[in-house]
Amino acid sequence: MSWENWTTVTEFIFKGLTDHSGIQGTLLIVFLVIYVITVVGNLGIIIVVQLDSHLQTPMYFFLNNLAFLDVCYSSSVTPKMLVNYSVERKTISFAGCLIQLYFYAAFATTECYLLAMMAYDRYVAICNLLRYTVIMSQKVCVFLLSGSYVVGFLNSVILTGSALRLSFCGPNIIDHFFCDGPPLLKLACSDTHLNQVLILVFGGFNEVTTTSVVLISYCCILSTILTLRSAKGRYKAFSTCASHLTAVTIFYGTGLFMYLRPSSSYSLGRDKIISVFYVVVTPMLNPLIYSLRNKEVKNALKRARERIIASQRKH
Repeated sequence: MSWENWTTVTEFIFKGLTDHSGIQGTLLIVFLVIYVITVVGNLGIIIVVQLDSHLQTPMYFFLNNLAFLDVCYSSSVTPKMLVNYSVERKTISFAGCLIQLYFYAAFATTECYLLAMMAYDRYVAICNLLRYTVIMSQKVCVFLLSGSYVVGFLNSVILTGSALRLSFCGPNIIDHFFCDGPPLLKLACSDTHLNQVLILVFGGFNEVTTTSVVLISYCCILSTILTLRSAKGRYKAFSTCASHLTAVTIFYGTGLFMYLRPSSSYSLGRDKIISVFYVVVTPMLNPLIYSLRNKEVKNALKRARERIIASQRKH
């Protein structure tokens, strides 16, 4: 083997979604529009929740932070992807790749736990309504939110740290559009068995733990809803959960498919398409889901619009 084959990799080249240069311009426009909608939509949710006194409840405290996480989660991948679609050589430095992997894993894991905390909040609101304000106090909400971030970032430290122990001597072409774990491991020159085990163990633990909280919460919610005699009461109780349940189904469904499989079953071509939905599209959908399906958010948006129109008339 020549000496060049053993030189340390200093940068990676993304293969991206397609090799066709004609399609890349279209993808740049599509993903730019999606990213703008993601940022504007989630920042809109944050502003509305912060300014509307009717939304100062634990449910919207978590929604506010979900919107913030979606902006961070999307921004860990999409801006670099947009830059790559506007240049001929789609590169990222070795350090930049690990930084992207770290923040992507941290925000994705944190969002998993935050969605689980939101399910618990809905359980308390419906099954323990009279004690809701006591159980879901501000201190408890901050504790649950902080715990989600601690677990998310600790999980990312372990997974990214395990990637640092690997040697990369070439090739340096990542068959993906961002630095995700499985395609990055395929380029390592050293043994990746430990890394694959860590991804499976930590990914499995995170998914099983958070999914269990969601499933148990919704089983209790469903049981309580079915005992309600009033059809109007059942509809109202279910409507408060509909937006969250939709967001959970989309996020957890794609996450389970992406990471809880043995490495032998990975198909990078198929997984790249799933990743687009998981990383790029889902953060855009959450504000749309909550604004279109949530009556209180729609009313808050209406009040905000009326205040803006009233202020413009004064001037």
